[in-house]
Amino acid sequence: MIDEAFHLTPLDVRRYDFGRALRGYSPARVDQFRDQVAEEMERLTRINQDLDAKARSFHEQLRHFREKDKAMNEALVSAQQLRGELKEQAEREAQLVIREAEQEAEKMREQARAEIRRMEEELDSLDRSRRT
Repeated sequence: MIDEAFHLTPLDVRRYDFGRALRGYSPARVDQFRDQVAEEMERLTRINQDLDAKARSFHEQLRHFREKDKAMNEALVSAQQLRGELKEQAEREAQLVIREAEQEAEKMREQARAEIRRMEEELDSLDRSRRT
């Protein structure tokens, strides 16, 4: 298991001194292996930094998309509310126009009836005048 408190950088690997012992490892091979390990660590560190940058970018894009989604949902709700309000207003206005038209029609019928009565009275008056 890897101890998470242990932190080793490529520079630490390059600078580490293994010491010399009689009949120990070949210094050239140890140096070569140490350089290979350090290079691999540098490569992995760059990859990790790139992945971290991409992750931050993706998180920022996700935050941006969520904000846009929220704004679009709010706009949709507002549009639906406005549609409902406009529909209700149009229905009220239509009912008002209908009532006004019905009132105007009734007024015109009353005027026509009054005119008919006036003409009938005039006709009766003329008939009476003629008979006398």
